[in-house]
Amino acid sequence: MKKANKESIEIARYIHLFLNEYAPVRKTGSEHTLKSYRVAIEMYLMFLEEEKKITPYRLNMSCLSSKNMEEWLMWMKKKRGNSNNTCNVRLASFRTFLNYLGDQDVRYLSFAVEASKIARMKQEKHGVNGISKEAMKILLEVPDQSKRTGKRDLVFMLILYSTACRLNEALSMKIKDIHLDCKKPYASIVGKGDKIRTLYLMPKTVAHIRKYIKEFHGSAPEQEAYLFYSRNKGLFGKLSETAAEKIIYKNAELAHGKCPEIPLNLHPHQFRHSKSTHWLEDGINIVQISSLLGHENLETTMIYIEVTNAQHAEALAALETEDEKIVIPKWKNTDGSLKSFCGL
Repeated sequence: MKKANKESIEIARYIHLFLNEYAPVRKTGSEHTLKSYRVAIEMYLMFLEEEKKITPYRLNMSCLSSKNMEEWLMWMKKKRGNSNNTCNVRLASFRTFLNYLGDQDVRYLSFAVEASKIARMKQEKHGVNGISKEAMKILLEVPDQSKRTGKRDLVFMLILYSTACRLNEALSMKIKDIHLDCKKPYASIVGKGDKIRTLYLMPKTVAHIRKYIKEFHGSAPEQEAYLFYSRNKGLFGKLSETAAEKIIYKNAELAHGKCPEIPLNLHPHQFRHSKSTHWLEDGINIVQISSLLGHENLETTMIYIEVTNAQHAEALAALETEDEKIVIPKWKNTDGSLKSFCGL
């Protein structure tokens, strides 16, 4: 079998450096974004191998042509059944890799420039899969405030909706992150990459949080205790995602009878979708919403608000279900495939 040439080894090395050193440190701390980069490169190598019959010893710069990339998009759509939105996600991810290549070696710069000119596939438009303000109001009226669990359920859903935080961000909140005794009460949200953002709380939400903390944490709450803690693990063990989802499902089932718009399988992330849409309806501009959601760039927010929850889930599911092998720096042909050669 022919040996890999100098150029193919160089490309394999750049793939490894991009995925393992550059992207995690210089680009993002988001696990999903890092998966997006890796899967896009994997899919491109699969395309080269299956459609172009490229083997490790034939891998070179010409394989990165815009013509190949355009054919790659159609291959994903027609042969792999990917939606336009998923294809666009992978195109954006692969462009990021090509930009990195261009920065590392000027010989690759033209490929990055040509890739930037490739048109995105037509966005598939649907309504955002959140719920209306009226439906949210009905949902928040369901928890029985005469019961201890009802008070907890209401505050948990209020936190999810009023701050539009991610589920893990809500579950990771500690007493020290809730600031109620100031002119403008607020919550400190620790987001992806340990970035902290401030979300102000409305008076009614503040009143419910005060009652909840007093009943569940006492008059002198431990600052390091989780706001929503596990009954089994105690104050310093946070509520599990499974338990949190059960809270949402239970109340959604009760609210569904009053408002069919509220889905029985309401997911915590739909609170975030709903609030971002409601902010937009209230006239808050997209830049402010991007900051409130903790997005790294404005484009993410625009896509997030415009696409449905199903499309968003589809893109993430595509990343979860593709080959998840760990990237290792072995630029040698172990099983004869391009992916293996590139350490994927």
